[in-house]
Amino acid sequence: MSGKSGKSSDGAGAAPADRGPDEMSRFVERFASELAEAGMQRMAARVFAALLSSENASMTSAELALALQISPAAVSGAIRYLSQVDMVSREREPGSRRDRYVVHNEIWYESLTRRDQLLARWEKLLREGAETLGGVSTPAGVRLIETAAFMHFLQGEMQTMLERWRAHRATLDLPPVPSSGA
Repeated sequence: MSGKSGKSSDGAGAAPADRGPDEMSRFVERFASELAEAGMQRMAARVFAALLSSENASMTSAELALALQISPAAVSGAIRYLSQVDMVSREREPGSRRDRYVVHNEIWYESLTRRDQLLARWEKLLREGAETLGGVSTPAGVRLIETAAFMHFLQGEMQTMLERWRAHRATLDLPPVPSSGA
């Protein structure tokens, strides 16, 4: 990024005038470090943090490589991971062959919604496994039954929490969430 406004040369991924590129870079690295500490791949964490904190939540591969001072191959690997876990999406720039990588406004809500679906699949598989392993008559069966019950509990709590988040978000002084075209 260059210039007083923090804009890249093509204007994409621009930072407001009061937010310099060094401050943004420090934030991206600090947040990426926290994400990596929580288990996300390091490069994916850096790319996600850069996208999340960019003005439009959208950057091209070249913009990411420049902003993070990494190779295009590193960007590609990080994007592949982030796409697989549904944290970013790929959108084509109108009239161009360049892809933009986008973080949507409700990424955490959507991520938890997908996690709820995953928990339901795990619960079903764990219950089947518990039955195969003898149910409550074996220590392994009991472990799987308890784990399945925990997954079921989490699903109920997650749904309640997401509903409470929607109600809470409505009380915040935030713009409405745009409808997703993706």
